[in-house]
Amino acid sequence: MSAPLLHFQRVTKDFDSGLLPWTRRRVRAVEDVTIALQPGETLGIVGESGTGKSTLLRMALRLVRPSSGAVLFEGRNIGALAGGELKALRRRMQAVFQDPTSSFNPRQSVGQILAAPLEVHGVGNGSTRRRQIGDTLDLVGLNAGFMERYPHQLSGGQRQRVAIARAIILRPSLVVADEPTSALDVSVQAQILNLFKQTRRELGLTYLFVSHNLGVIRYISDRVAVMRLGRIVEAGTAQDVFTNPQHDYTRALLAAVPDLDLAARRAAE
Repeated sequence: MSAPLLHFQRVTKDFDSGLLPWTRRRVRAVEDVTIALQPGETLGIVGESGTGKSTLLRMALRLVRPSSGAVLFEGRNIGALAGGELKALRRRMQAVFQDPTSSFNPRQSVGQILAAPLEVHGVGNGSTRRRQIGDTLDLVGLNAGFMERYPHQLSGGQRQRVAIARAIILRPSLVVADEPTSALDVSVQAQILNLFKQTRRELGLTYLFVSHNLGVIRYISDRVAVMRLGRIVEAGTAQDVFTNPQHDYTRALLAAVPDLDLAARRAAE
């Protein structure tokens, strides 16, 4: 097995709640998590709301730092990076969030939204950027005409395709997806899941995929980690977790799994 692309090593994250000194208390969002993500695979993190999934994701992106433990990317502790090294890291890892509208500037066209990461990282010039934007839109199932549209002119599924395009336009090594289909209806969810699989296959991407929906995780993931109260209570291949769950919490979640496999296959036809 190759060296992990991303490695959480005994990561714990605490937050202080309460605005006033006498109301403050420490809340543990993630506790002693160790798990690795191999190059080219999709690791699904699943659990109910409030289990620490999104906090783990934010530590992967170095949006927050762990209270203890370390997050390694290609063997390097990302908490120790700064300046140019940190900027280079940002180019190598990108994110897709639940609601793309909240991360888009409504005054920017799709073309401007997709050009922004290229400009920030100094990739290409005006003409080569436009060509790369067109190629990336084509890759996510949209045509070059969408460059002139604005977020409010797009459907929910189209906005999420633009969000995926923005995440992959720099050809990163890692894409972190936080509940990217939860705001979509089931048929559109299936289309977006198929798009994730397609881009992973064609670009050789690695995905860290966070969801509360085991049906989504089952369809998209190679390996699965189940989180409860900040801890990973079960981890293994998707096949093992879904056919032979070991933890009562996993079995309880499995009782309410919708059949997204059939919907996804139909969407691909």
